[in-house]
Amino acid sequence: MAEIHVTPLGAGQDVGRSCIIASIGSKNIMLDCGMHMGYNDERRFPDFSYIVDGNLTDHIDCVIISHFHLDHCGALPFMTEMVGYNGPIYMTHPTKAIAPILLEDMRKVAVERKGETNFFTSAMIKDCMKKVIAVNLHQVVQVDNEIEIKAYYAGHVLGAAMFHIKVGTQSLVYTGDYNMTPDRHLGAAWIDRCRPDLLISESTYATTIRDSKRCRERDFLKKVHECVNNGGKVLIPVFALGRAQELCILLETYWERMDLKVPIYFAAGLTEKANSYYKMFISWTNQKIKKTFVRRNMFEFKHIKPFDKSYIDNPGPMVVFATPGMLHAGLSLTIFKKWAPFEQNMLIMPGYCVQGTVGAQVLGGAKKIEIDRQTVEVKLSVEYMSFSAHADAKGIMQLIQYCQPKNVLLVHGEGKKMDFLKNQIQTELGIDCFMPANGETAVIKTALPVHAVIDQGLLMKCKQKYEMNPPDPKRPCLVHGVLVVKDDVLTLMDSQKAADELGLPKQELILSCPVPLPDDSQPATALAKISNKVQKDLVNWEVVTRRDDSFCVQSVDVSLRQKDQSAKFEILVKWLYEVIYTFLV
Repeated sequence: MAEIHVTPLGAGQDVGRSCIIASIGSKNIMLDCGMHMGYNDERRFPDFSYIVDGNLTDHIDCVIISHFHLDHCGALPFMTEMVGYNGPIYMTHPTKAIAPILLEDMRKVAVERKGETNFFTSAMIKDCMKKVIAVNLHQVVQVDNEIEIKAYYAGHVLGAAMFHIKVGTQSLVYTGDYNMTPDRHLGAAWIDRCRPDLLISESTYATTIRDSKRCRERDFLKKVHECVNNGGKVLIPVFALGRAQELCILLETYWERMDLKVPIYFAAGLTEKANSYYKMFISWTNQKIKKTFVRRNMFEFKHIKPFDKSYIDNPGPMVVFATPGMLHAGLSLTIFKKWAPFEQNMLIMPGYCVQGTVGAQVLGGAKKIEIDRQTVEVKLSVEYMSFSAHADAKGIMQLIQYCQPKNVLLVHGEGKKMDFLKNQIQTELGIDCFMPANGETAVIKTALPVHAVIDQGLLMKCKQKYEMNPPDPKRPCLVHGVLVVKDDVLTLMDSQKAADELGLPKQELILSCPVPLPDDSQPATALAKISNKVQKDLVNWEVVTRRDDSFCVQSVDVSLRQKDQSAKFEILVKWLYEVIYTFLV
């Protein structure tokens, strides 16, 4: 029996620093290479020495990046330029375009503002991106003579993809982050029913089933409107692309409808960048955006203006979208420190915050937080409204049922929540589920497939049968035949042809089953009733009735027989039995 070995270097029973090593066949593949937002020390990046001390190129056959979020690609320049990796890196075109901009923003915050030294440079980011090979959705890419990859739409953010990876006869699907629900600017995740040996799925919201999206949107708009009506300021920390556009479209539409004059700001420069990317990659957005794009670009906002730092102390109400989304650095943290001590202000957290970030502390109810050796009093009201673009528990189960994997492995989630979902998957779906911690290796056993050729004559025979009685197109068809090994090739063929090929006489075995009739029943009437019932139920099957009222359906014969020498009768059911194999095709 073959095996797949999976070791998380990050995101094993944890959210952040996604980096998974999958050993499949004789190949080692790295799935994502992210950083942890909650740490500023060596724990920020994956421990690559787990793989090998020194250059990784000889040990990793390829790297696949699912999307541009830093917890999935933030360690990539560190790995390629500082640790040493020169092999191929695969990601979609939008991810290749956007990732270097986010990496550079993160580098500026770490190096130029915080003064960190052991960090990659701008030149390293450029050199890293030169190694990247961009792929299209549904494009089959042959990495080498064994590895084959194919990208599928994942929703979540612009350019996010799930990857189907084949090595020889084994296969796995890596989801990255995905969303099974369409939103205002992106569609829902979609994948073929590929039945892989293993599905590696994120589980950020492993125990959450979200309420109605409309209710959430209504609640969000109500809270924002009430706050600005009372003269307060609203801070909404977001990442540059993704939820930012979703919430901007929502507020823009509401401001237009309500004719509100309160200013809405977005961190300077990011709106323009976001617009250019959505124009460039319009094919990745949802159907509504595509349809209206010629008439009106949904990402050109009338009420949302670029933000300047000098506006922080401006009097009066305002709404500000600021990056990053977890309040761990940057403009959003600067604004938070200024606005937090005032009760009339509001902080709305629209997504998940990893442990260790200021966002996680605020959501945990902290009233005093130490930031850069200063104690900040938190008096503003804090609201958590999940506009996260991750699949919830229902969405994860939905993807598993559609993909039909033989095994599931959960990553990118909290341990206790993952354990709950793991039990649910095993109980409800009957699929083995794994959830290794960072540094642990899960060993997944996979069955080797047996390849067989189906004889053309048998297929024609089945075709004639099913044209008379069409099968459900959504379900597999049954094909009956004899499996013959000839010249090291397995062939499924008709039993008569198999007997001829092997020079063996065909043996037929007729089985029968007598069915006693009640003493008070009329034998002929009982047989006629059975015949009528069969003809009524088996509409597409040929039922042949004989003169003596007996009848047959294909090889099944139903007749009347006198029991022993008595006056009693019984119904006799006879059928032909052949030794056959049954295959699903």
